Amino acid sequence: MNQAVPYLSFNGNAKQALDYYKEVFEGEITLFQTFGEADFPTPPEAENRVMHARFQKGNLLLMASDSFPGQDIQVGNNVSLSIEIESEEQINTLYARLTEKGKVLMELQDTFWGARYGSVEDPFGVKWDLNYTKKQ
Repeated sequence: MNQAVPYLSFNGNAKQALDYYKEVFEGEITLFQTFGEADFPTPPEAENRVMHARFQKGNLLLMASDSFPGQDIQVGNNVSLSIEIESEEQINTLYARLTEKGKVLMELQDTFWGARYGSVEDPFGVKWDLNYTKKQ
């Protein structure tokens, strides 16, 4: 299992935030995809919003996205911890353990981006995004 990575959520201004972090930390946006570029049903008002982005400077790694319109992000629910899992068995185990006392935010499922993904809020209010990228 890799290191937990902060995942930042925004209300339509993720691109501006990423540009700001790029300037402040002198890093690079290494991945950037809008909802409109993804193979995902998207309302027209969300097409230019960031679906997933990755920022890196040395060991500093952040991931970011915008919410869908109408799913406003509030300070306090705008950060989660994302973990890239190494096997399907491991993601199933971690998901089961977290959901035992936690709240399911997104059921563990196969996704259009070629991964098995689930999201859980633990009993302490921490949101965990679990992702296992399937081998091609």
